[in-house]
Formats: sequence, C-alpha cells, structure tokens
Amino acid sequence: MSDEFFDGDDDEPTPEGKLALQTLAMPADTNPNGDIFGGWLMSQMDLAGSIIAAEIAQGRVTTVATGSMAFLRPVPVGATISCYCEVQEIGRSSVKVMVDVWLRIYETGERYKVTEGTFIYVAIDDKGRTRRIS
Repeated sequence: MSDEFFDGDDDEPTPEGKLALQTLAMPADTNPNGDIFGGWLMSQMDLAGSIIAAEIAQGRVTTVATGSMAFLRPVPVGATISCYCEVQEIGRSSVKVMVDVWLRIYETGERYKVTEGTFIYVAIDDKGRTRRIS
C-alpha cells in the first residue's frame, strides 16, 4: 500500500469517516479470475455515498458524477467490505462524498484499504427534478 493512504504519524492506516455500509463479498460477484468484480465494488460505494447524501438532503438523491478510482488490491470472496464516507462539500442542491473501501478477512485478521472514490449526488423531487437542499 502506498504512503498516500497513511494517516499522519500512525503506523498503520485507519478508516476515516462514517461507516455507511458493510456487506459480504460473495462468489456470484466475481470476475473471470475469481476476484470480486470492480463494478460490484463501485456499486457498493455508490450505495454507501447515497445513504449519506440522502441524510443530508433529507430525501431522494441521484448520482450525477464519480471521480477516478484505483483498485489497490483484489478483493477475495468471503471478505467483509466496509464503506466509510466523508462529506467533502455541500452545494445548493448537491453533495460531494468521498468513499473509502476497506476489507477484513476474518480467518487471517487481515485488514486493508481497497479503493477510494468521490461521488457527487444531486437532490431531486418526486418528479426527478433538481431541488434545493434545505
């Protein structure tokens, strides 16, 4: 893991932000190589970020953009995936959320960061039109 993911003077990196989602990586979510498919992981990140954005917007939100992502390590079947979210910016109708993904393998106790990404959500009304965040 690169040094850019270490927190200050800590010997080991730790998750930052609010735990928004935990799930188990299952065999049905694998790519042809037997690792968890990156698209599945990105969808979990989107769900986690949308939970936080909907809390802030006090209602329905939709994803309008994502930032670049780098997958640092493959995710094995059976790992517990944890998505931690930090709100980076709140606009008139939008919420920008940084989502960090960590995994834990209970058999070995191994825990590490898998990826991170920025997701932008816009508050919408019942007809799907942009609305102001209260």
